[in-house]
Amino acid sequence: MPKTATSILLLLVLFSSYGIASAAVGTLAIGYLEFKDDPHYRETFLESRYPAQPWGRPFDGAQLAIKESRFAAMAVGVEFKLERRSAVSMEALIRAYEDLYADGVRFFVLDLPDGMVAELAARTKPSAGLLFNISALDDKLRQSECQSHLMHIVPSRVMLTDALAQFLVFKKWRSLLVLRGSQPGDDRLYAAFARSAKRFGLKIEDTKDFLLGRDPRKRDQNNVALLTAGVDYDVVYVVDSQSEFARDVPYQVQKSRPVVGAAGLVPDWWHWAWERNGAPQVNKRFVRLAKRHMTGYDWAAWMAVKIIAEAVLRTNSSNLAELVEYIRGDEFKVDGSKGYPLNFRKWNNQLRQPIFLTIPNWVVERAPLRGFLHQINNLDTLGFDERENQCRL
Repeated sequence: MPKTATSILLLLVLFSSYGIASAAVGTLAIGYLEFKDDPHYRETFLESRYPAQPWGRPFDGAQLAIKESRFAAMAVGVEFKLERRSAVSMEALIRAYEDLYADGVRFFVLDLPDGMVAELAARTKPSAGLLFNISALDDKLRQSECQSHLMHIVPSRVMLTDALAQFLVFKKWRSLLVLRGSQPGDDRLYAAFARSAKRFGLKIEDTKDFLLGRDPRKRDQNNVALLTAGVDYDVVYVVDSQSEFARDVPYQVQKSRPVVGAAGLVPDWWHWAWERNGAPQVNKRFVRLAKRHMTGYDWAAWMAVKIIAEAVLRTNSSNLAELVEYIRGDEFKVDGSKGYPLNFRKWNNQLRQPIFLTIPNWVVERAPLRGFLHQINNLDTLGFDERENQCRL
């Protein structure tokens, strides 16, 4: 068969897989909202390349998804485009949302801190649009502060701590010494891990607060060797949501014990070294576009736009109600290059997904681990199961 005929045949197979027979959707704009002064993106923080933290603005991931979907979209008469807005305050963010909505935008990707995601969702109507959270990990957003039109691409904190707890149980490292930072996010991360430890039968032998600094008068709080002495444990678990002190902990502990949490073995929802499920190709395309490795935040932005594009192409519709019904429905599944078909939990709009357990240049394991089973979906061993649900959608 001539090459031209082969190409046409492959194109027809691709389109038929989406169930699209005619061009009927037109242009679909996707709003992309970010906070200009988000501390996650200060230059010194990005340059440090902390694990499980952003290494650049995840807008690059959204652009990659637009680029990847362009060929199939153009062939069926659809054009996806991103409308990026960077706000300096909550009120400016609301105005940006309202302006985009007035221009016909109904899908919004949110790269915002926890509190701003919660407030924007609370101040917007479920019937007005669909919001995709790509950076806020706060468990409350999936529980008491959930909203029916807020979909979570990034995992919650408890999904990350559950993944690490599974690994510790698998290795029979059940006795823990916890070093805890002093940032507000550290308290929330500690609460998530304490829940995971109880859920999976781990024992926290002691919790010691770490104070960032070199003041010799406070060595009992800023000296890792002193903090890790006098207690028997299998593992040092580091609670540091901002990665401020975590990098100083490995190889400084008093006993020859592994370090996990914010340093050492780190739970993450994407890693550039994952070598299966088409991930190398995704990572290479991202590096060509962004000139850096892909992180979990970039992956989440990529997935949010990919989910919207898949829904439009498979339903051949731009109607908000139809697309929401499809995305939240039983038939919806999307490939995230992580080895599982991904979809949303009906009880809190969280995207089901595996979690990687990583070191700087390798993925050691992928959770859920062998032996951790669920009666419906093994991915639901990570995070809030339906019986724990406090969200009322």
